[in-house]
Amino acid sequence: MGSWIKRLEVPQSSSTALSRWINNDIRPIEAKRRTWVYSTFSNSWLLTNINISTYLTGSALIPLGLTWWQAIICIVIGNLLSAFFCVLNSLPGAYYNLGFPVVSRMVWGMWGSQFAIWNRIFLSLVWYGFTAWIGGECVYVIMQSWDPHLDQHVPNKVAASTGTTSAYFVGYVIFMVISAPFAWIRPHKLATFFYIASTITIVFFLAFLVWALATMGPAGFGDTISSAPAATATSVGWLMVYGIITTTIGAISAGILNQNDYARFAARPRHAIMTQIVNFPIFTIVSSVIGILVTAATQNRFGGEAVWNPASLLSRLIEESPDSSGTRAACCFAAMALIVSQIGINVPGNALSGGFDLAATFPRFIDIRRGAYITMLLSVVVNPWQLANTSTIFLTVLSSYSVFLGPMVGMMVSSYLVVNKRKINVDDLYIGGSRGIYWYTAGINWRSIVAFFVGCAPLLPGFIAAVNPDIGVSAGATNLYDLSFIYGFVASGFVYWLLHIVFPARALDAFVKNNMTAGQTRRHYREKWDAVEGFEAEEGLPVETINTPAGRSKA
Repeated sequence: MGSWIKRLEVPQSSSTALSRWINNDIRPIEAKRRTWVYSTFSNSWLLTNINISTYLTGSALIPLGLTWWQAIICIVIGNLLSAFFCVLNSLPGAYYNLGFPVVSRMVWGMWGSQFAIWNRIFLSLVWYGFTAWIGGECVYVIMQSWDPHLDQHVPNKVAASTGTTSAYFVGYVIFMVISAPFAWIRPHKLATFFYIASTITIVFFLAFLVWALATMGPAGFGDTISSAPAATATSVGWLMVYGIITTTIGAISAGILNQNDYARFAARPRHAIMTQIVNFPIFTIVSSVIGILVTAATQNRFGGEAVWNPASLLSRLIEESPDSSGTRAACCFAAMALIVSQIGINVPGNALSGGFDLAATFPRFIDIRRGAYITMLLSVVVNPWQLANTSTIFLTVLSSYSVFLGPMVGMMVSSYLVVNKRKINVDDLYIGGSRGIYWYTAGINWRSIVAFFVGCAPLLPGFIAAVNPDIGVSAGATNLYDLSFIYGFVASGFVYWLLHIVFPARALDAFVKNNMTAGQTRRHYREKWDAVEGFEAEEGLPVETINTPAGRSKA
């Protein structure tokens, strides 16, 4: 049995002191794997923000009662704020080359960090499954272009309560299979994939917009683009606040939380930071505006119905012209482009995110590749077909999850910039026990628990009312909930700092107050860990000796 367990281990250090807390995929990224430059981050942000999910942002805002131009204002402001939060929360990764799970140890404690990590694993499973199902709808369009009467020729064996059919489920399975090989690519080798996928994606969405505008006919835009306000003047202000914070920022909050996972691969910190400031908001705004314009331009084609999902739109075109080989071919190639786009966001953004977190949770047995494939397989458990096709309470919970993510992000930013003053003892992030300064009390930083509840507890009444509209709460509770991410970020970040002032962690405080500047600290640990040679999973880890404040140990 012992030999079989040994075979399951990932290649790593033979040092028992660090084996529980480290493997090659969660250690600080050494120079040879810091390969992401401006173009890599730019293409990554293009895939992250120009896709079906972002395209659908207008479908979440306009039905609230906002006009199209009010929705665009929400999109612009929300994404500028999201870019700001992304930059703040990616600084430890950009400067110290540390991923989200490891930075969480600094905030929550070595064991306490598991709370934040498992929250992110949960989100990775849900979002991978949901995005894969949307990708499966694109595969369905391809099959439908080959056989316009596909549903008649594929007997439906799926219960009607699921909101789907066997044909759609086949498309989902095919998408899962064709996505699998891309999870094998190591993160520092993704540049070529990003370049190809982002080129196909941007060309398609721009061509999609041109086609919609050129073929909308004399009737023009549908009422999706209307200047008539659907909401009263007294409510439009809070609707826009909700649209900016809960809808726009909330949609990307899971990505904001783990930005360090990607920023750590930056060849230079500015490569990550500048693309977050510039490319992130531009690509998101462009994608959302394209979604509004295409939907409005095609609305009259479908008798006034606003078809937001591009996969559904392509399917409707085939249904209306089943004998047109030109229409079917165009829809087939369009669906192929959408599949590339969905793989481009789903594998790096969700499968690898789950892989990072699982590797940090079980570093002895799981690396990024294994973790990514586990995430892909377990995502089936969330029943993504029901998430996409039925109205459930779970969907509301998912869309409002920024109630919990805002406080987490606020504490991470407060910890790095204010409490630790941009100084991180990288060695101690891989040391369990009281020898490490991030052990706090029994491996848990109780200050983070208090700060987290201060940031999210006041939001829970509004959150519960959003999940169950039958429960009535005060207008104040509802308005506070509309501010969820911002309130949680500020409140938890402030309380976290205050508790560290009133009840300082002595070992951490002594390190922060030492004679080294933040810049000297970064250079010291970067040079030290660059000297500890990394390894590929196929090779094995050469054991090197490093110095830690607690003595000499193996890494």
